[in-house]
Amino acid sequence: MLMLLPGGELGMNPSMDDMNLIQAQRHLVRDIGEEIDLEIGPGDDDPSFANTPLLGGPSEEPSVEEQDESKQMSMISQLPNADQDILKAQPAKRKKKVVKRWREEWADTYKWAYVDVKEGTARIFCSVCKEYGRKHRRNPYGNEGSRNMQMSALEEHNNSLLHKEALRLQTASKDKVVVDKPIYVKALMSKTAGSIIEAALKRDPHEVEFIQSIQEAVHALERVIAKNSHYVSIMERLLEPERMIVFRVPWVDDRGETHVNRGFRVQFNQALGPCRGGIRFHPKMNLSVAKFLGFQQTLKNALSPYKLGGAAGGTDFDPKGKSDNEIMRFCQSFMNEIYRYFGTDKDLPSEEMGVGIREMGYLFGQYRRLAGNFQGSFTGPRIFWSGSSLRTEATAYGLVFFSRLILAELNKDIKGLRCVVSGFGKIAMHVLEKLVAVGALPITVSDSKGYLVDEDGFDYMKISFLRDLKAQQRSLRDYSKTYARSKYYDEAKPWNERCDVAIPCGSQNEIDQADAINLVNSGCRILVEGSNMPCTPEAVDVLKKANVIIAPAMAAGAGGVVAGEIELNHECNVMHWSPEDFESKLQEAMKQTFNRALKAANDFGYQKESPEALLHGAVISAFLAIAQAMTDQGCV
Repeated sequence: MLMLLPGGELGMNPSMDDMNLIQAQRHLVRDIGEEIDLEIGPGDDDPSFANTPLLGGPSEEPSVEEQDESKQMSMISQLPNADQDILKAQPAKRKKKVVKRWREEWADTYKWAYVDVKEGTARIFCSVCKEYGRKHRRNPYGNEGSRNMQMSALEEHNNSLLHKEALRLQTASKDKVVVDKPIYVKALMSKTAGSIIEAALKRDPHEVEFIQSIQEAVHALERVIAKNSHYVSIMERLLEPERMIVFRVPWVDDRGETHVNRGFRVQFNQALGPCRGGIRFHPKMNLSVAKFLGFQQTLKNALSPYKLGGAAGGTDFDPKGKSDNEIMRFCQSFMNEIYRYFGTDKDLPSEEMGVGIREMGYLFGQYRRLAGNFQGSFTGPRIFWSGSSLRTEATAYGLVFFSRLILAELNKDIKGLRCVVSGFGKIAMHVLEKLVAVGALPITVSDSKGYLVDEDGFDYMKISFLRDLKAQQRSLRDYSKTYARSKYYDEAKPWNERCDVAIPCGSQNEIDQADAINLVNSGCRILVEGSNMPCTPEAVDVLKKANVIIAPAMAAGAGGVVAGEIELNHECNVMHWSPEDFESKLQEAMKQTFNRALKAANDFGYQKESPEALLHGAVISAFLAIAQAMTDQGCV
């Protein structure tokens, strides 16, 4: 059995030397620092704050310890004076008080903060930096200790580079070194199709995400391969990327310290045209993820009205907690290595997870300097495309348009249907926005820590409030403080909420077998993939057996491809497209994609009512387009 690392890396009995090295590193990290010395005391400008107990929450009745102490003092007062002096002279045993609750105004924002007594003074400590960080400098506000001063001190530490570095070290130390996770291999009816997966397993046994995406495609192509064995050799060539670029990205942070990350760019296939594909900034990015994304993008581009090649890439750099200057320096270093492979007729990147308008602007600026021209603006930065106002919304709007096309085939309307959405990024937020516009009832969003459900459904005002929370980097929990009918669930997913349509917009494999069962039991009939490969193979099996229609991301997510090509069209750059004109063009492109997938499914015996029709039809249509081009071009 193959054992895999979390990022899809192979673990074959790691040596004890490696394990000892990792343990030693962790030991050193824990020994770095001590407490944060933020003194707190009574304030001059807020007398009420001085009288508020710092340890624990407010209490109307004295605690058991305080009652016992009061009884003890009462008993002492009844003794003779000599005995009283003896007892009072004995040092009193101070019982450690347990902090039951921190102040409500600090609880969500500063989860790391807790209060303890040191040297007779109550002080604020950081639970993260106490174990992982360096000693923070003394509270600059000294003993003034007013409420506002303390809030400022908390904010200063929360934004300090030392605290951010401690958080990074804490996250890294929690990652398991080895995970006993076998690759899930589905059974195939055709031995010929099975040979393709066997060859991929022998070649790249450790690339779990890539192997999973190959299995999904081969299962969809079983009937195609059975009719023409020539496609086996085409598939074998297709599954080996034309070019894989792995490089280091050194950069300097705001403290002048040097870091190095790893960059990736996989130009998967250019048989149909120049490559297009996203750049992802995420700490779990690796070559397996880059290949899986590149393969999915190749099929997506082939299925879209614009025949293009596919690519993907990114880096294991985490943009969270980094300053604008740090991100700019990183993007410039990233582009220094990869720019020679970019160009209008070669490969143009687009936004992906962790990469938005800011990052694309920095990347393009460095590319322009290095290339010495302004040719081929990268898809994404709005400053380079004034013709349309819907660039960032295109993918999300396309998902909703695709949902309506599926429902229309079933003679149903999306109005009033309960929709569960995962994610809290730009795609998820624009999906909520469009669902409200078409009369649906979106009820959930989620982040990495849990999910928020609003039984009344989101409206434009609530969505605006959610955007403010994200812009201010506040928790989704704060939403519940404003809207009483909502609730936030920690360490949970939204798939057990009653719904008609599910639109996962998080990351790959966010829906496992248990989640799929919950979706079926919750009444879900349609699942539209807003992210690439959001369902595990086991989850797909559950959904198909329950006749849940699955709209694959390569079809439903084609809106981004359409917008990108319109953006690069010179005529569109000099025209000012109205939102209505752009939506009309986007809807037409999504309809073409939908019909192309259904036609391919029908040609190979899948009825449009089948849950496999869109799932398999999209892959078949895309593969046949690529296969024809590869055949015409010879052995490429």
